[in-house]
Amino acid sequence: MELSSLKDAFDRAVKKQKLSSSKSQEVIDQVCSEIEQTLAKVHVINDSTPLLDQGSILTELKQKIEAIVPLNQLETFQKESNINLSKYSKLLDKLFNPDIAKGYRNVDSDIHSLNHIIANHLFRQGMFDIGDCFISEVGRPDFIALRSQFWEMYRILEALQVRNIEPALKWVSTNSEKLRQNDSKLELKLHKLKFVDILQSGSRTEALNYAKSYLAPLASLYMDDIQKLMAGILWAGRLDRSPYSEFTSSTHWEKLTEELTKEFCGLLGQSFESPLSVAMAAGFEGLPTLLKLANVMAAKRHEWQEMEQLPVPLELGSKLQFHSIFVCPVSREQCSDENPPMLMPCQHVLSKQSIMKLAKSNSRIFKCPYCPAEVSVEHCGLLYF
Repeated sequence: MELSSLKDAFDRAVKKQKLSSSKSQEVIDQVCSEIEQTLAKVHVINDSTPLLDQGSILTELKQKIEAIVPLNQLETFQKESNINLSKYSKLLDKLFNPDIAKGYRNVDSDIHSLNHIIANHLFRQGMFDIGDCFISEVGRPDFIALRSQFWEMYRILEALQVRNIEPALKWVSTNSEKLRQNDSKLELKLHKLKFVDILQSGSRTEALNYAKSYLAPLASLYMDDIQKLMAGILWAGRLDRSPYSEFTSSTHWEKLTEELTKEFCGLLGQSFESPLSVAMAAGFEGLPTLLKLANVMAAKRHEWQEMEQLPVPLELGSKLQFHSIFVCPVSREQCSDENPPMLMPCQHVLSKQSIMKLAKSNSRIFKCPYCPAEVSVEHCGLLYF
């Protein structure tokens, strides 16, 4: 809702500015036209023309200019534009708090782990010189192992950018067993793209020889894919105008690069996304809520920094949810380590606190709120998602 109102204010300011600029330009064009016409009249007069006539020409110009638009009307156009711009500026100040430090909470962190995450991010992004400088300044030469791992990945990715698949194939061959366990088709996709490039160049014989050498050994695993590729030989040199034109899309190389990066990071025990990038993205999403909470708590003179848990949920979106979340249907509260979900014999699930309340602190049998079953606390077990 806030972003919508901000966009509306921006659109109004832009509309008024364009209108003011258009009106002002229109007036300027008319005034320039009148001045040019007057100058033309002045140029044709000679020295014998009475000064009175020259003065009348200028007087006439003044009257025409005043008739085109009063000066206060131009001021009105500009004033309306400035008002909308001022409102937009105030709305920006209201919605975007410049002091984001208010949303900061004191959290104990492991400096070693934090430095490791930063070094990981720098090398993951290919910023090797900056990463080298960082690990030197923090005095952690043991982080250099991260550099060699990601250096190999970037060497492979750079080769793929110029459609050189040899370094990637070498890596795939070295890690073939692990990739096979992940049901990866990287080897096939690499040979497929190289085969299509050969077909695009028009060399049918070269394409056949490549297929015999590299695709045939994979036929037992990927027969359907290879059969489609072999049909493309009939269209050598004009594959982009064939029923198999989809093979020539440049997006295949982009997807292959992304898939190889995922597989590479996976075999290193790393996530595809940089942990630092994910943490920053989560911070950006949650910052508005944290700032509001800080302001509300400050107004009530409560110290929210001392709370173990936030009193309000942070909606971060599905992309930033990496594990299952259970909300107790009775208390409507999200379960936690202190209040875990528990499975009852009737297969319904409640939070531990809700079960203890229903059972009067383990003193009696209670009825499940969702079915006729009678339940005792001792027959309820912790549930792990």
